[in-house]
Amino acid sequence: MANLGADLRALRKTKGLTLAELAERLGKSVGWLSQIERGISKLSSEDIDRMAGVFDVPPSLLGVRQGPNPKEDGKIVRASDRRMIGERVPGLVEQLLSPDLTDSFEVIHSTFLPGSERNDEIMRPTQELAFLVSGKLKIWLEGEPFLIRKGDSFRIRGNKYRWANPYSEPAIAVWIISPPVY
Repeated sequence: MANLGADLRALRKTKGLTLAELAERLGKSVGWLSQIERGISKLSSEDIDRMAGVFDVPPSLLGVRQGPNPKEDGKIVRASDRRMIGERVPGLVEQLLSPDLTDSFEVIHSTFLPGSERNDEIMRPTQELAFLVSGKLKIWLEGEPFLIRKGDSFRIRGNKYRWANPYSEPAIAVWIISPPVY
């Protein structure tokens, strides 16, 4: 469960929260939270739900992820063990490809379902690179439209962007984001 504690610490720091601030939001003690982050204590399912709410992430991101081979923990992510993440935008399915949230970047597998779109512009203080594995995707960078096809990639450096998949097949992309946002 040490990976979960490290993930929680990384999420807390990404959100700019101190141990005391997070403990207060959760109605818990700083000591309890410190033990969770160090892997000494375990979270209940209620604690996981509450923590997910504070971080605005799906509870599955904080779930237990130990695979059948402990030697792989923190190193290998099997397709069947990917964690769901993201902003819960309709028509967008995002999974964490990184083993955990402790690196200075994260790698995300995104599936944009046919007919899905995000009309509001997103702007994050990140550097991102996306590679389209399959399908086609329309993306607007600083209001300028681009058509991205299988094999294309694009970069976002703190730019405003939005996306749409008006096509009949899913668009699948792999994103590298630094610093991590989930």
